[in-house]
Amino acid sequence: MNVLLIGSGGREHALAAALVKSPQIDRLFVAPGNPGTAKIAENVALDAADFDAVIAFCRVQGIGFVVIGPEQPLVEGLVDALEAAGIKAFGPSKAAARLEGSKGFTKDLCAKYNIPTGAYERFTDRAKALAYVREKGAPIVVKADGLAAGKGVVVAMTLDEAERAVDSLFAGAFGSAGAEAVIEEYLDGEEASFFALCDGERALAFASAQDHKRVDEGDRGPNTGGMGAYSPAPVVTPEVGARVMKEIIEPTVAAMMAEGCPFKGVLFAGLMIGKDGPKLIEFNTRFGDPECQVMMARLEDDLLGLLLACAEGNLPDEVQLSHKTALTVVLAAQGYPGTPKKGGRIDNIEEAEKIPGVSVTHAGTKMENGQLVANGGRVLNVIALADSVAEAQALAYRGVDAIDFPDGFCRRDIGWRAIGR
Repeated sequence: MNVLLIGSGGREHALAAALVKSPQIDRLFVAPGNPGTAKIAENVALDAADFDAVIAFCRVQGIGFVVIGPEQPLVEGLVDALEAAGIKAFGPSKAAARLEGSKGFTKDLCAKYNIPTGAYERFTDRAKALAYVREKGAPIVVKADGLAAGKGVVVAMTLDEAERAVDSLFAGAFGSAGAEAVIEEYLDGEEASFFALCDGERALAFASAQDHKRVDEGDRGPNTGGMGAYSPAPVVTPEVGARVMKEIIEPTVAAMMAEGCPFKGVLFAGLMIGKDGPKLIEFNTRFGDPECQVMMARLEDDLLGLLLACAEGNLPDEVQLSHKTALTVVLAAQGYPGTPKKGGRIDNIEEAEKIPGVSVTHAGTKMENGQLVANGGRVLNVIALADSVAEAQALAYRGVDAIDFPDGFCRRDIGWRAIGR
């Protein structure tokens, strides 16, 4: 089977590396891909926003299956367009992708179907939003309703911070994504990510992970797309995982069916594990980044077979994962998450990959006159697989230290919470 993978980041490099292992695959194309995917697949210059061009490419190349990595094409309806053209795809329909595309939609669904989450209100009026924030006080969470590239959420610990977040949102900081605000109760506990594969009717637990969103060590500083992650998440015990499936994932799949928009694809639940058990913070409708990188490192199953099963409505009963721990450290460009410095030379990735148990995925790189250089905020993911979080952490940092990237930086404490546990 010929497969097209949409995306260009570290998540897509990790997915590509897993897909090419499948005995079912003949050719793998990645659009647009990156220098890492170019070594294991065929990169193609395709704009995922141009549905007609994607469909035309699929027809010319005999693509039997399309795997969509990022959220934007899902929310815009690429799966619908492909299926209307008779091309099988992995991911939710436009209607089902509202679980990520509209935080208000998800909160309303949770309220209607008694899915545990924080109390909330929705606002399209700045004055009413400010009045609500002042009434509730801090800490409180202010979110843009739509997609804001992971930057539309402010966990405000003070009233002043909350008011600034509301003002910024309604001043247009997030464009159309901020036309509506969702203001939520602050949930206390430990955050974790939980992933389930869904075929429209059933859900299959995939894996848990924890990531480090803050740019600085000790989980301080501004939020980022993620500075590192590890899987499994120790806080998601078998008992917690069973509750997540029973109380959050399965009711959501049933609710989406009842609402006439069955969910197919991967359902990524951002959770808060508190004294009352797991509560939903938000859903994403694709693999997380960098969580995907650590989950793919643990996967011992045929990824293509699993993704096809989601699309075709015949999920297996379980997923084969290594019992080892995978941990990834993100190497970012100086200036991230503000304005990252692009063009910095990167050398010696192959030295890192000579270390047993270590692999590297490209997230924001490009080739320039034969030299690999930084071309984004998050540049590389150094991934290690070992028997414990502590061993995986030590191994990953050996890999980091083998790479020559003078204009890069990373956090040196990825996995600290799990190691402390």
